[in-house]
This record gives sequence, structure tokens and C-alpha cells, in this order.
Amino acid sequence: MVSAVSLLRIWAAQKHQLVKKAGAVRSQPPSDERGIEAVRELARGPSAFIPLGEVPQEGGESSLHQLLEAFVPAGRVDHVALVMGLHPQYLSSFWKTQYLLLRMDGPLPYHKRHYIAIMAAARHRCSYLVGLHMGEFLQVGGNPAWLQGLHCAPQKLRNLNEVNKLLAHRPWLITKEHIEALLKPGQDSWSLAELVQALVLLTHYHSLASFVFGCGIKPEEEQDVGSSCWAPSPHSNSSPASGDTMGGSGATDAMQEVQVLMERMKLLQENQLEEEGVTQEEMATRFELEKTESLLVPSSDILDPSLQSNIRCFLEDPEFGYKDFTRRGEQAPPTFRAQDYTWEDHGYSLINRLYPEVGQLLDEKFQVVYNLTYNTIAMHCGVDTSVLRRAIWNYVHCVFGIRYDDYDYGEVNQLLERNLKVYIKTVACYPERTTKQIYAQFWRHFKHSEKVHINLLLLEARMQAALLYALRAVTRYMT
Repeated sequence: MVSAVSLLRIWAAQKHQLVKKAGAVRSQPPSDERGIEAVRELARGPSAFIPLGEVPQEGGESSLHQLLEAFVPAGRVDHVALVMGLHPQYLSSFWKTQYLLLRMDGPLPYHKRHYIAIMAAARHRCSYLVGLHMGEFLQVGGNPAWLQGLHCAPQKLRNLNEVNKLLAHRPWLITKEHIEALLKPGQDSWSLAELVQALVLLTHYHSLASFVFGCGIKPEEEQDVGSSCWAPSPHSNSSPASGDTMGGSGATDAMQEVQVLMERMKLLQENQLEEEGVTQEEMATRFELEKTESLLVPSSDILDPSLQSNIRCFLEDPEFGYKDFTRRGEQAPPTFRAQDYTWEDHGYSLINRLYPEVGQLLDEKFQVVYNLTYNTIAMHCGVDTSVLRRAIWNYVHCVFGIRYDDYDYGEVNQLLERNLKVYIKTVACYPERTTKQIYAQFWRHFKHSEKVHINLLLLEARMQAALLYALRAVTRYMT
């Protein structure tokens, strides 16, 4: 294994090359070729949406150290890590959790963990993650025949398909009967500890697929982009990344969006001190209104992406996808009241009993991203962004049917403009439909690092929502 010191030198050189490339781009004088060079810069970086010069360099050596510390066991820094490196505190927490899930002792054999990751990523057509874990699966001794498709995998893994499908697209449909079917005694039965690890892996990779698409993560250099197996996951088109071509009125409008958001945040924070008398009935009404309005938010205007052969083979019922939690004229499942089954009081304690090592790391990861702030917004400093972060988190939970009795959902409509809602719903519910265009259309005057921050919130809010549904079903099975 490469020593930590050697790895430090390798990554320092890698970082130097990134800085050198970015500096060369910055040093060029303004000209008609800037647009062409911007495209080239995107082509060199880890993201199809974010210019190379904005991928982790601003944090200095302390940020680099955290990146390296997180990646010593993995042996390399992949594109997901480079983009997450814009927020090194979160990256450290994320990779500790993922390392434990994949590489430390646990109920499931290592090769089955990677196969479950493939199954999860395939639900969202995420060729980046599918390809990555096909390679990892073989490296830890997995049977190559399994990679011919789900039909070649053991029946025990195939039995997980229904829960995988529901967790990926409609987690509110998971019941204790699904859990019971997997745990039913027999040759292909799961133990409770194995199943809990599998549930965490599934929700982790469904949500990570959202991050991959939301940030436009591109294939690694060793992935053959000419092969159907390694086709880039994110949809890219000719639309510029945010701020690339905003001129005149566009820049003015974007500035006004920032000012309006700042004013609304300030008003909401002031009103929280004054309006303590809102009834529970009114809170519930506002949630139902927001949930109903979310039906009117389309994901994006493009059709479902074509299904590549290397992904199709891991899918059963590929047409099954997210369906709005409640539609007019349809019988909807009851709203999940967060207070009835919380992560803090129920989910965390259950995982700690059945898979104790991961419970604390998941809890830390949720808290890190929920509380992550630099007290900045666009060009403004010293800003309390807590109401905005809470609105984004709760909106993600809302589109998955989870309601907080003590939250005023009127704040969501005040803080999240339509383009941002379209982006959130697409990335959280239909990540494979994400385009560079919808990435560029929201928060046009904000930094790319702030948009990555949004994607981290989406990743974790989505994972927690799905985990709550899954763990509630396990709890009901056990009681």
C-alpha cells in the first residue's frame, strides 16, 4: 500500500497541476475566445457544470490535508471527492461513512456491498457509479458472471430488488411486509443486521446518484468515455454554467434575486420572534398547500434518458419511477408526521442497535451538512442562512411526504424561487433528468460552491427521508 507521505506528494502534485491549469485560464486577456476556453476548462475538470478553476483550491493546505486524510485508504481522489472538496468539513464526514460502509467489517461480504451499490445506482441510470462499483466488485473478488445482469446474481440479492425500487423512487410505499418477506426463514433469507446494512447502502447510493447528476460529475480519466459502459452520467448541453454569459439585464436581474432573497430571510427571522401563535391546524394546512403546489413543479422538460445496455441488465421494471406523493383525485398514503418517527429518537437508536458503527457516522454527517455555513450568500458576508438551509431540507422532505408539525411551510414559498424548486425536485426525485440548463437557471449570481452546498443538502435530506421510511418499516416488523 502506498504510504501516506507518498500519497501526500502525489496529491500535492495533482493539486499543483489543477492550480496551474486554472491559473493559465485566468491569465488570458478578455477576448472572443473566452467562451471557447471556458468550454475547454469544463472539459478538463471533474464536472460538466463547474469550471476547473473553481474546484478545490480556495481552502489552502488545511483543506488539502483533509482531502488527503480522507483518501489515504481509497488510494486516489475521484471526481466526486474533488467537487465535494469545496466543502472539506463535509467531505471528511462523508468519506468516513462511505469507507465504513464499503471497507470495514460488517454483516455483508465486501463484494455484495459493491453489487448492492450497482443495483442502487442503476435505478437512476447513473453510469458513473455503476461503472465505478463494477470495477470495485471485481477487485474484491466478485464473480464476473454476476455483472452480466441481475438475473445472474444469487436469488438473495435479487430478492432485494423490490425494496431497492421503492427506496429509489417511492419510499413511502415500503411496509413491514416487505421487510418480513426478506427476513422469512429459508435458503435465501436475510439476517436483520445484513438487511439494515443493505438499506443504508441503497439509500446512500440512491442519494449519491442525485449528487453525481446534480453537480454534473464526469467519468474518471481511466473510464473509457467512448464505451457505452462509461458514457457520461450527466446530461450536458450548450447552456452556459451560471454566470458565464450574463450580460446587462441578466446580471441586473440576478443581483435583484439576491437582494430579494436577503430581504425575505431577514423578515422571516424577525417574524419568528413575533409570530408564535400559529395553530397546528394552520401549520398542517400550509404543508398540504406546499405539497399540492409541488405537483405543479415539473422536473425538467426533457424526456427520460436512454437506458444503456450496461445499466438495463441490472434493472427490473425500469419504467417504475418517482410519482408525486399525492395527486388530485387519487387516494394518497397518510402524510408521514416527522414527530411520530424521528431520526434522533427512533432511526438513530435502531441503527445503533443493529449496525452500531455506522449510526454515529450517519448522525454526524446529517448534522454537519444541516449546520454547514460560511455566513455568506453570493457577494454578501455575515449572513445567517439557517432559515434558507431549513427551507431546502424541509422542501426535500415535503416532496417525499414528510411533514414537520412545528415548521411553517409558508417559508418555502418565500425563500425558494421557482427555478430552484425545479432544480431541487429534479435532483431529488428524477436525478437522471438533470441538465446543465436547469443548473444554470437558479441562483444565477451565486458561487458554484454554494450550488454544490445545495446538492449536499439534497443528498442528505433525501437519504434521511428514505431511511426514515425504511427504518419505520423495520421497527413495525419488530414490534
